[in-house]
Amino acid sequence: MRPDGPTMAAPEESLRRRKTGYSHPEPESPPVPGRDPAGSPAHLHAGTFWLTRIVLLKALAFVYFVAFLVAFHQNKQLIGDRGLLPCRVRLKNFQQYFQDKTSWEVFSYMPTILWLTDWSDTNSTLDSLALLGLGISSFVLITGCANMLLMAALWGLYMSLVNVGHVWYSFGWESQLLETGFLGIFLCPLWTLSRLPQHTPTSRIVLWGFRWLIFRIMLGAGLIKIRGDRCWRDLTCMDFHYETQPVPNPVAYYLHHSPWWFHRFETLSNHFIELLVPFFLFLGRRACIIHGALQILFQAILIVSGNLSFLNWLTMVPSLACFDDATLGFLFPSGPGSLKDRVLQMQREIRGARPKPRFGSVVRRAANVSLGILLAWLSVPVVLNLLSSRQVMNTHFNSLHIVNTYGAFGSITKERTEVILQGTASPNASAPDAVWEDYEFKCKPGDPSRRPCLISPYHYRLDWLMWFAAFQTYEHNDWILHLAGKLLASDAEALSLLAHNPFASRPPPRWVRGEHYRYKFSRPGGRHAAEGKWWVRKRIGAYFPPLSLEELRPYFRDRGWPLPQPL
Repeated sequence: MRPDGPTMAAPEESLRRRKTGYSHPEPESPPVPGRDPAGSPAHLHAGTFWLTRIVLLKALAFVYFVAFLVAFHQNKQLIGDRGLLPCRVRLKNFQQYFQDKTSWEVFSYMPTILWLTDWSDTNSTLDSLALLGLGISSFVLITGCANMLLMAALWGLYMSLVNVGHVWYSFGWESQLLETGFLGIFLCPLWTLSRLPQHTPTSRIVLWGFRWLIFRIMLGAGLIKIRGDRCWRDLTCMDFHYETQPVPNPVAYYLHHSPWWFHRFETLSNHFIELLVPFFLFLGRRACIIHGALQILFQAILIVSGNLSFLNWLTMVPSLACFDDATLGFLFPSGPGSLKDRVLQMQREIRGARPKPRFGSVVRRAANVSLGILLAWLSVPVVLNLLSSRQVMNTHFNSLHIVNTYGAFGSITKERTEVILQGTASPNASAPDAVWEDYEFKCKPGDPSRRPCLISPYHYRLDWLMWFAAFQTYEHNDWILHLAGKLLASDAEALSLLAHNPFASRPPPRWVRGEHYRYKFSRPGGRHAAEGKWWVRKRIGAYFPPLSLEELRPYFRDRGWPLPQPL
C-alpha cells in the first residue's frame, strides 16, 4: 500500500516539474551593478566611445605637457629677448613687411597671442604661455576630462609659440600637434567638466577626423619614401638609418649592426605598415582595431630605436580613435560605481530608449557637421598632394595648421656628419700650439666615448638643428654664428643649452671655430669599442673659421641681435 502523505508527494512533484520543465516563479533579485542578469561579469558593448574619449584626451594632454615643458626650458634661449633668433625681431620684421595691412590681416597671416603683448619683455610672456599650457595639460592628464574651452586654450597657446618659433618650431610634428589638438577641441562638451558627460556622446565625425589624420600621416610617410630615395625601393635604407638619424640612442647602435636580412625585413615591414595597413580603417570594426594596434606597436618600436622627439607618441594619439569602449575596457577597473560600470549603465539606457533631442545636442551636432565639412574642404589640396608625383611633406596650407601634409625620411643620408664647436684661449688662433677644446651638446654626438642619449619624448631643439646644419653651410644657418658669439662671451643662457663648457671655470675663449667631422658607429668587439668608444670620427675640414667677439659685433648689429657682453 503506497502512502499518500505530503512527505512522499514532494519528491514526485519535484520529479514531475523537472520532466515538464515547469517550476513555480521565484521573486526576482535586483541586478547587481557591473554584472549581467545571470550573475556573470558584464562586458561593455561595442559601438560606443565614452572611454575612448578619456584615453584620447589623456594621451593628447601628455603630448601637450611634454611640448610645453620643452618650450618652458628652451624658449628663452632660442627665441627670447637675447635668444639665438629673438621672436621680437621676427615680429617686427613681419609687421614692417605688412605695414600697409590692417591689424586683423597681419594677425590672420601669423596668429599668435604675442601680437597682443608688450614686446619689451618677451621672456616673461613666453614663460607665461608655457606655464599656462603646462597647468591646463596637467589638469586634463590627471583628471581625464576637459571642455572645449580648455582644449581650445591649449591649441591657441601652442599655435602662438609655433608661429613665432622660427626654425626652432619648423618640424613636422608641430603642425601635427596643432591639427590633433584642433580635433581634440571637438571631443569635449562646451562647458561641462566630466569624464562621462551624459548628454555629450563622442562624435563619430570627430572620431573619423582622427582616423583621417592617421590615414594621411602613415600613407603620406609611405608614399614619400617610395617616390623619394631609391634605397626605400631596393630595401637598403635601414642599412644606414640607425647611424644617420638625427639623434641616435643606445638601441640604435646595436640595431645598426643587425644582419642584412633583418634590415630588409624592417624595410618591407615599414612599407606594409605605411602603405597597406592604413586602408584597414575602412574595412569594418575588426580591421580598424587591427590597424590601431599595428600602428601603436609600430610607433613603440620607433620610440625604442631612436630619439624622434614626441613625434611617435603624438602619432599614437589618432590611432586610439580606432578602439571603442569594448576594446579599451581592460584599461579601466571594474566594480560598482567605476567608470566601466557607469558606461555599461549608459549603454543600457541608450539601448532601452532613445533620449529626446536637447537644444545643446542639436547645436553640437550642427557644429560637428560643420567641422566635417571644413575638414573635407581643407583636405582637397592635401589629397591632391598625396596623389602628386611631386609630393611635398610636412607642409601646412593655412596659418591655423588645421589640415596638413606629413611624411618622414623621404631621403636617407648615407653618412653622418657633425659640426663640432671648439674654443681656444690662445691669443693666436692659427698658432700650431693653440689648444682647441670641444663644447659638448646635450644629446647630439660629440665625444666618441660618450654613450648615445635616451630622451624621447623630450626634445632638444638646438641638437636637431645642428644635425640639419651639418648638411649645409654656416651661411644657411646664421644662428650658428650667433651661438658662437654667445660662447665667446660665456653667455649663461646659451651655455644652458649645452652639456659641457670647457671654459666653465676659466675666462671665456678668445676664439671659437666650427669643425666638420664624419662619424660612424664603432664595430662591436672591435678596437674602438674595446677602448670604450661608441663612435669613430674623422675630420673633413673647417665648417667656419676661427672667430673673435670683435669680428662678430657688426654681424650682430646688422641683424638686430643683442650684443653679447663678456663676463
